[in-house]
This record gives sequence, C-alpha cells and structure tokens, in this order.
Amino acid sequence: MAKRIDVSGLTAYYGSHKAIEDISMTVEPRSVTAFIGPSGCGKSTFLRTLNRMHEVTPGGRVEGKVLLDDEDLYGTGIDPVSVRREVGMVFQRPNPFPTMSIFENVAAGLRLNGNYKKSRLNDIVEKSLRGANLWNEVKDRLNKPGSGLSGGQQQRLCIARAIAVEPKVLLMDEPCSALDPISTLAIEDLIGELKERFTIVIVTHNMQQAARVSDRTAFFNLAAVGQPGRLIEIDDTERIFSNPSVQATEDYISGRFG
Repeated sequence: MAKRIDVSGLTAYYGSHKAIEDISMTVEPRSVTAFIGPSGCGKSTFLRTLNRMHEVTPGGRVEGKVLLDDEDLYGTGIDPVSVRREVGMVFQRPNPFPTMSIFENVAAGLRLNGNYKKSRLNDIVEKSLRGANLWNEVKDRLNKPGSGLSGGQQQRLCIARAIAVEPKVLLMDEPCSALDPISTLAIEDLIGELKERFTIVIVTHNMQQAARVSDRTAFFNLAAVGQPGRLIEIDDTERIFSNPSVQATEDYISGRFG
C-alpha cells in the first residue's frame, strides 16, 4: 500500500515537557485522515510536527521520523521552509493577510517561490479559487481586501492560498470550529473534492464531521492529566465508529468521557 506520510516513534516536546509520545502511523495518498480525541491530548501538536511548524514554538523540538514520500522531513540539511511548501496548512481561524487583496492573498506563496508571468499568475489564482469553490463569489472583486469576506469565505480563501503552490499534503487544524453550519458544510464538501488532488489530514473536535469527511480516523488520548498524548488507535473511519478495537476509543465516541 502506498504511503504519502510515514511517521515512526515520534515524540514532541515543549521545553522539558513531553507533549506527545511514541506516535507511529501512515497516511495514504489522496485520502482524508481525521484526528479525534479530548482537548489537550496532542492532536494539533502532532499535526504541526508534520510540516515542522511545531519547532516554530519556543522550546519546540521533535524526536523520531516523519517521512514524506520516503524523505525524512527532519533529516540533515532539510529546509523547513521547503517542507512547508510540500505540506500546506489551514488554521483554526481564517487568517487572510489583512492588507492584501483577494488576488494577492492567493498569489502570496507563488510570489515567494518564484517569478511568474502575470498571465500564469492569473491562471493559477483563478484555478486555486475555483478549487476552493470561491471563484464565482469573488471574481468581480479580486482587488478588494480578503479581510472583507465572510468567515466561511475567508477560510476558503486560506485554502485557495494553501493549494496554489500545489502541496502534496494539506493539513487542517479544526478548520470549521469558528464557522457557522452553512460555511462548515461548504468546507466539508470542499474537502471531499480536494482529496482527489491532495492528501488531507484534519484535526476536528466534531466526531460527526470526522465520520462524514474522513477515510481513516486516529484517536488520541492522555493516560492522565500531565501525561503525554498518545495515539490509541487508527483504522478505517467506518470501523472506528462502528467497531473500534480499543475500549477507550469506544468510550470516547459513545460520550462516556471527553
């Protein structure tokens, strides 16, 4: 079975504090993998290790391996900036660049990564906005500030910005938690379309969302308060929600804790 991401023995720290411990998993190409679990169990920390965002935090460091198409992202001489071009990220709250137009928000990563002719830039921006199901809503106001869009539109703009550089992987950290139900549905539909082109990993506090959008689900938990988070179980989403292998997974999904 093909592996886009292969994580082995990963432990992440904040200073001397061990946030997550000994996590191993694989993620297949062009699939959606959801991370679920109670607050504080390390889901978002683990997500941020997959594109080396964790080490941006003061004291953040990682032990273990993260392979992207068999290349160790933490190997000697690997540039974290180049990793983040390959592994894009969409955050919990929409964060368009406030002083930039809609067009420039999408083009920002492209301009950083090379010189594009205007016609080529126009084509990629349009393709990315279409890919984020936003083009028809903004095509007549591309020069207006991205911050003037609604919350759901801003999040789709951030997705357009992330996919414009054609990453191999798209990470999403609770991308719908700040959105209304209609915008949430639009993002969920979009995830289903984007997985035809990208490998997607999503952290969600909404188990129904995980069940709707993902192919595989990983359940994270803490042994006790103050202990590092661990991966308890990962399996096909249907099996995780209907017949999990571990009692703690069933207890969480059924609402007995968390």
